[in-house]
Amino acid sequence: MTERGGWYDPQVFPELRDGPPWVMEEMIASQPDLLEGIASGADTAATALTLRGKGPLEVVGCGTSEHAAMGIAAMLTEAGAPASPRQALEAAADPAGGGAVLAVSHEAATWATGQAMMAAHSAGAGVALITATPDGPLTANADAVLATPARDRSWCHTVGYTSPLAAGLALTARMGGPPVPGGAVAGLVSRGIANRPQAAAAAAELAGCSRLVTVASGADRVSARELALKIEEAAHLPTVMRDLETFLHGHLPAEGESTGLVLIACDRRPDELIAGRARTLLRAAARVGIRCAVISTQGWDGLATAGEIPAPATPDLPAAAAALLGAAAPLQLLTLELALARGTNPDLIRREQTAYREAAAIVEGS
Repeated sequence: MTERGGWYDPQVFPELRDGPPWVMEEMIASQPDLLEGIASGADTAATALTLRGKGPLEVVGCGTSEHAAMGIAAMLTEAGAPASPRQALEAAADPAGGGAVLAVSHEAATWATGQAMMAAHSAGAGVALITATPDGPLTANADAVLATPARDRSWCHTVGYTSPLAAGLALTARMGGPPVPGGAVAGLVSRGIANRPQAAAAAAELAGCSRLVTVASGADRVSARELALKIEEAAHLPTVMRDLETFLHGHLPAEGESTGLVLIACDRRPDELIAGRARTLLRAAARVGIRCAVISTQGWDGLATAGEIPAPATPDLPAAAAALLGAAAPLQLLTLELALARGTNPDLIRREQTAYREAAAIVEGS
């Protein structure tokens, strides 16, 4: 039985359950219809108008929202509206003059994102916000708000990551990209959720590792960053992200039999040069005893020693969107299964423990 004590406030914290199924699992399951509705029906007119014009376009956020911002920037760039992702604190400290800023904050309350929005306004930029909380405090700093319909009920955000990605996809259709085919997003995400057994098998192989490394190239680098964050939040297992060639260049000597590695390879654009380097990575890692799992739209001929988690592919969406939304459910399920294997509660990201709750209060300034 979980001890709630005097710290637990149901108005502030996610639902505190005694054990699985965790709220995170329900949020993952809710995504097909939710994301389909956002991608095909979001009102993007005001946001597109705010972002058009002379000067640079930046997409900013923190944590999961930063990763969504990276994905949105990749989708906008592919659609012919070049955009640069920036971490919100860095954007606040060094705002670009003019142009426009698209901020991502699921709860419209992230301190650094608010600072970036205010700095952008002061520098003469137009500012738009993607959020699930259109009455949140950050909306006061936005010229336009693109609202997504569902707030994540787990603090290990899943919907909080994919909802802005779906909103970004809808936005690309208004800013030069192709229209979003009906049913494409729901079908893609549903097929990813169906591969939970493979995620559970990979988690069983990786749960005993002392640390994990996530590795990727192209648009998959966003997914690898998000996976590293999710695992640390939910399973409390130290995890770092490396670009594919960066890892091969010099990080291998620090790893060994206690290390697990997850390669994400869902971006259909990389050529055989990158695919060959990915195979080299798996062979070299296996030689020093690293347990390797792969989240991918293709098979890896037995190179994934800790298992393969198939990610769905589709030609119906632009490459960046297909890679990001195709990898989303598999990486979330791997995270959930690692939390189950390690006996952790993903929903509260360790705030049920006094030291971590008080550390969070320090970070949040309360």
